Amino acid sequence: MRYGFVIDQDRCIGCHACTVACKEEHQVPIGVFRTWVKYVEKGEFPHTSRHFGVMRCNHCDDSPCTVICPTSALYRRPDGIVDFDNQRCIGCKACMQACPYDALYIDPNSNTAAKCNFCAHRVEKNLEPACVIVCPTQAILAGDLDNPGSKVSRVVATQKVSVRKPQKGTRPKLFYVGIEGDVIEPARLSREDTYLWSDRKTAAAADSTEHNFAGALAREVYDVPHPAPWGWKIAAYLWTKSISAGMLLVATILLSLADKAAGKVFNIVCPAVALVALAATSALLVFDLKRPDRFFYLITKPNFRSWLVIGTYFLLGYGALGAAWLLLGILGEPVPAVLRWFAAGFAVASACYSAFLFAQAKGRDLWQSPLFLWHLLVQALVAGSSTILISGILMGAGHPELRPIVVLLLLSLVLSLAMILGEVALPHVSEDVRIATRGLVRGKLAARFWGLAIGVGLVAPIVLGALDLSFASTAVGLSTAALALAGLWWFEELWVKAGQSAPLS
Repeated sequence: MRYGFVIDQDRCIGCHACTVACKEEHQVPIGVFRTWVKYVEKGEFPHTSRHFGVMRCNHCDDSPCTVICPTSALYRRPDGIVDFDNQRCIGCKACMQACPYDALYIDPNSNTAAKCNFCAHRVEKNLEPACVIVCPTQAILAGDLDNPGSKVSRVVATQKVSVRKPQKGTRPKLFYVGIEGDVIEPARLSREDTYLWSDRKTAAAADSTEHNFAGALAREVYDVPHPAPWGWKIAAYLWTKSISAGMLLVATILLSLADKAAGKVFNIVCPAVALVALAATSALLVFDLKRPDRFFYLITKPNFRSWLVIGTYFLLGYGALGAAWLLLGILGEPVPAVLRWFAAGFAVASACYSAFLFAQAKGRDLWQSPLFLWHLLVQALVAGSSTILISGILMGAGHPELRPIVVLLLLSLVLSLAMILGEVALPHVSEDVRIATRGLVRGKLAARFWGLAIGVGLVAPIVLGALDLSFASTAVGLSTAALALAGLWWFEELWVKAGQSAPLS
């Protein structure tokens, strides 16, 4: 049994009865929607036409939201319905990033995720979903796609049907008859500052005006709000995690190259800063949750397919190794090489697991880059070497001791610059990546991208670092490290913003 929907857009009159029925059936709060009707206009006056598209959860057979959900609050039932349990949800908003169809939202009353659940409570009583029974033109059909005698199965088998974003490989079970391609391809629409009956007031809506498909023949005139789920806390989490992971990774690399015993910088300062940054990382993750009181569900109700859960265990292991390193340093005992290399391995895992987490966010094409893992590793080297350089200078280390740190920092900065420039210059694999990249290099994010992340955060410290190698200046060394850390922060913030700039629905 596989329950699915067929929506005949040739019959749809855009009356919003399905939206209202869904709101009433599930007591959906004002401002959020489980199902909504999108309007698109095409042509030039007087030869214009209006087209509708009913948007909702696609109840995918290979649903990315159930994979990324760290507590299995979202799950696929045996009958094919993708349902949710708000008693398990921690409000991480990862499901909103994973869904390519913009179907999920955060319920402002419960602060948990919610979406269309096919009116599962009605289906269990052999009743049709609320939207089906109120549709005045019978444009919405619901039933078992595996039953050849059902209406939905016959329509899918005998008529030309379309699905949204088949390239995502989610195998959606929401099929459209007669829908315009511009309705289900949001990147092809022009967007203006006004809707059919209102002005757009949000900053996100204003930003969307630059994301118009070149030569668009259709414009969006009615839609619902789609705020970006992740903000500065996620950017800050990536930044603090880079510092934490980089401290012990860089310390291990430098100690493996040195012949003499490690001093206080490597045995005490490095693990101490790593643990403080790790605590900040954990705090940012917890406080970004809509239900921070449930953060422990990551341990007590884990979904081991989610990289949020896997990453949590990496961070716990890294914290334990860092604490052992620090304890030995405080006691004046030598840190065994095996402990250092285990810590370095967990540092790499802690720095890089976010690449797999962001890859599970299938709705955001920019984050699917195969280079993202290497970005994170190089960023950890930049952050670690910068912070160790600052620590060494403040503790009065001499230039011969600092020189290897500066060399590693310079190499990491050059590699990071090359990777970022390559990322934005290479051909884009999808229209969404093109939109996101254009926002970075030519849109409203461009000034901060080129001026701060690239110019101040990469080019300037590369130049200053090269000067520091020649003149051994304390002030230049501090400036190099500080600018590198600042540039890393600016890049993380812009990368998170740009990834969410392409419209999903």
